[in-house]
Amino acid sequence: MKQNKKGSISKRLPYILIVCALLGLLAAFTLTYDKIHVLQNPNYDPGCNINPVLSCGSIMKTEQASLLGVPNTIFGIMGYTALLTFGVLILAGGTFKKWVWQVAQVAALSGLLFMGYLFFQGVFRIGAICPWCFLTWMVTIPVFVYITAHNLENSIFRIPKSMSKISNIIIKNPVNIIATMYTIVVIILTYQFWYYWKTLF
Repeated sequence: MKQNKKGSISKRLPYILIVCALLGLLAAFTLTYDKIHVLQNPNYDPGCNINPVLSCGSIMKTEQASLLGVPNTIFGIMGYTALLTFGVLILAGGTFKKWVWQVAQVAALSGLLFMGYLFFQGVFRIGAICPWCFLTWMVTIPVFVYITAHNLENSIFRIPKSMSKISNIIIKNPVNIIATMYTIVVIILTYQFWYYWKTLF
């Protein structure tokens, strides 16, 4: 099992945040572009409509694609812009007080929970996978894991002694945790849409 060397999380963190933010912005802007065209022309066919399962268009037209009347992509652009700024400031040598990291943890957890909600709605309710949404799922996971590992390593939160072993596992094995979460996502998508995947062979 590949383990993390002490202190390497803080060194990796800004790069991970920046890369994930850029990928997230790419997905959010592309989806926003397609959303605008769908609103202007209901017959518009987004480039991410690949097959009956991999389809953005079918998801864009659902109520789950918006929150309080605002397209989810707008929240994505705002969130990933903030994440990019945060990552750049860290890379530039900026230091932050504990409360900033605590806010970052809440934001990362909120992003993960929202991702879980959209994942559930897309896979189990709508029955489709938006390729660009899939990309946002993939970047949300490492952001959450690495911010959590950083905060645990730097004692941003007080952790009960009974949780110290779990804390150490997260600190030492962020890559393995991310890989495990990715594997779970892939297994769910494979199982849920196997009726279609098997027709491709």
